[in-house]
Amino acid sequence: MGPRLRGALDGIPVYRPGKPAAGSPGAVGAAYKLSSNENPYPPLPGVLESAAAAAASFNRYPDMACSALVEELAARLGVPAAHIATGTGSVGVAQQLLQATAGPGDEVVYAWRSFEAYPIITQVSGATSVRVPLTDGDVHDLDAMAEAITGRTRLVFVCNPNNPTGTVVRRAELERFLDRVPSDVLVVLDEAYREFIRDAEVPDGVELYRDRPNVCVLRTFSKAYGLAGLRVGFAVAHEPVAAALRKTAVPFGVSQIAQDAAVASLRAQEALMERVAALVAERTRVYEALAGQGWTVPDTQANFVWLRLGERTMDFAAACDRAGVVVRPFAGEGARITIGEVAGNDRFLTAAQEFRKEL
Repeated sequence: MGPRLRGALDGIPVYRPGKPAAGSPGAVGAAYKLSSNENPYPPLPGVLESAAAAAASFNRYPDMACSALVEELAARLGVPAAHIATGTGSVGVAQQLLQATAGPGDEVVYAWRSFEAYPIITQVSGATSVRVPLTDGDVHDLDAMAEAITGRTRLVFVCNPNNPTGTVVRRAELERFLDRVPSDVLVVLDEAYREFIRDAEVPDGVELYRDRPNVCVLRTFSKAYGLAGLRVGFAVAHEPVAAALRKTAVPFGVSQIAQDAAVASLRAQEALMERVAALVAERTRVYEALAGQGWTVPDTQANFVWLRLGERTMDFAAACDRAGVVVRPFAGEGARITIGEVAGNDRFLTAAQEFRKEL
């Protein structure tokens, strides 16, 4: 007999990170990793120097309150510092939210397919997932999600833009949905890809949260800011929720290196915007090339594109792998492809064109 573990962990899905760019036997040239929605650029100006300086003191514990980062974010977003809580990436903060709101007998509502961590962190908390299928256009069905809310619902995730489809919900429909959600149900607007949005009708979640105490906004430094390896994210929420997040946080979870790098990244906005604009332009090029090849591609507002491939998904991923491009397949559904280096994107487009001939 071994130790008794929680039954809630039985059958829990395992989070699958994007495969590394190791290449496959027979692949020609360098392999490109387009599977994890990472930023292809190096750290922003001043960030590496800030991180290196912080590394000289990593024999000491970091600032548990992330004071400098919280103050920088509060000033930039125009919110009280007490409304900000940090964590190990936005997924770490999302798990803290589940710990604070849901347990056995409770329900968590989210679209599906959406971010694959949602079912994992929900099951870890002991709560029950309520998955609401996306529309035929791979967009959140907010009416169906509102109807799925019951007296047992404690939290609703709205991933905007949605991972892995890149689709968005716009202001009118999102506000209509929020008006339908009971005031004691927390709505989490997961905006990990906020910086890549160019659709003017997509609202800024921070503006929506201001007069809605049951709305919480998740953001991360992993994507646009290029700090994926340092694990730092944050939430903006009214004080009761933000305070609960601080209670459920792992002590000293965000390293000083991550904190100082995040502050330096926030102060390099001009360079950030230039890089994001370049990635958005490259996204447009990839999208139009795929459409020209005959693919049906949802309009994406993130740093990736989505191809719904059904039963051919794994065949497509294998073909890309042979071509030296690693994509993120979801078996039986489709593949998500990150917008990366131009050379990697070109390699992917060539592989997609060749595979299209087989369909």
